[in-house]
Amino acid sequence: MYETICGLIPVDPDYGERTRRLEILKRVLEGRLYDVLPYEFHEERSAAGEYIPLRSRRPSVRYPLARIVVDDSVSLVFGEGHFPTLDSEDATVRAALADIVKEARLNRVMLDAASRGSVGSVAIQLRVLRGRVFLQVLDSAYLTPCWDPEEPDTLLSMTEAYKVPGQVLATQGYVLSDDTSMYWFMRRWDTETETWYEPWPVGQQCVPAVDVTRTVRHGLGFVPLVWIRNLPGGDGVDGACTFRAAIETAIEIDYQLSQAGRGLKYSSDPTLLVREPAAMEGELIRGGGNALVVSEKGDAKLLEINGTAAAAVIEYVRTLRELALEGVHGNRASAERLSAAQSGRALELMNQGLVWLADNLRVSYGSGLLELARMVIRASNRYTLRTYEEPIPPLDVSARVGLKWPRWYPPTSEDRLRDAQTLRVLASGGTISRETALKSIADVYDIEDAPAELARIAAERIP
Repeated sequence: MYETICGLIPVDPDYGERTRRLEILKRVLEGRLYDVLPYEFHEERSAAGEYIPLRSRRPSVRYPLARIVVDDSVSLVFGEGHFPTLDSEDATVRAALADIVKEARLNRVMLDAASRGSVGSVAIQLRVLRGRVFLQVLDSAYLTPCWDPEEPDTLLSMTEAYKVPGQVLATQGYVLSDDTSMYWFMRRWDTETETWYEPWPVGQQCVPAVDVTRTVRHGLGFVPLVWIRNLPGGDGVDGACTFRAAIETAIEIDYQLSQAGRGLKYSSDPTLLVREPAAMEGELIRGGGNALVVSEKGDAKLLEINGTAAAAVIEYVRTLRELALEGVHGNRASAERLSAAQSGRALELMNQGLVWLADNLRVSYGSGLLELARMVIRASNRYTLRTYEEPIPPLDVSARVGLKWPRWYPPTSEDRLRDAQTLRVLASGGTISRETALKSIADVYDIEDAPAELARIAAERIP
């Protein structure tokens, strides 16, 4: 059914197969896959009286399985209480990055990036405006990266090109000869410049002219975009889609639930069957208080659908949901199982499939987050950055930056007690340092700077 619906989506020959694939997956994520179908689910006959097959109807019930899987996994990676801490041995770098994370709202940016990138890939643009760091998430369907052949993980340039209605461009200050036509919009980033081009009409062969008014020289020495592949797999440009394995099953769920709802409506409004000859005159009003009177050879029945079929559909849909979530490593925890969990570790084991998915996302998007941090460090040596109106000194580009991820689930009071006892034994026995012990529980107690916290502890002990 998925391929059937994809076949109904118009093909734009000006875009490549990659763009089409990503746009279709985006439709699935946003719940717009069925918009291409011409009829509503309750429309059984066309205006000409012809029967409308189910494959041409939009389901009346839509279970957002793809969105649920993406939201659950993304929130487990970058949600509140799950966002990693940028750590460095250089105290200046560590403090500067912590301030930039807050002012640039990096947690919200990464949530948006991981959600959009679930189709396969995503790009994050870095901009420095008046000394402040700004980050913007860009859909990758209309982006074309160019990699350095000698450093395959380094961008040489990034090109963005897509079609825009002339009216949209006119509202942005462009002077067009015909604002009712479609135009190509294009811009390109390289290591020194963000080049904008004058829009040109679709179908017209021409060499794009540089828009000198909007072109900006950033002078950073690197392409200010981070390209993130979603999951292992995919091709050389995009990673694997988070929810691709569940699309067909999700479509089956939507149609089964829609058909079950249709059957329940028919049960509430049963169809009258009259076998002639019948001695009925005038309009028939159905109901428990109205008797049907027929002749001796006539017969009348109410065709009803019992609830057994509806219950079977619900059970079938429940099984489909379990299979789909298992296929994409989604959250299959039920309320009964959740109440039995007694610790964060128990929750982690119960949701092991979702944890595996989030673990893979940590690898992909964590690498992108580290690359953003290194870009900020390099940018601090080109521009005077500031946070909260305070200037940031040039940061050491050789400083190592890492990520400290918190636990998957918040520990209970019993978990924290056991952690404290274990760390105390390890630190007092000389197995680990007090700073390492403090860092291991810093995310639980919201400790941003472990060395500073140790200094405060030592100061409090002085009589």
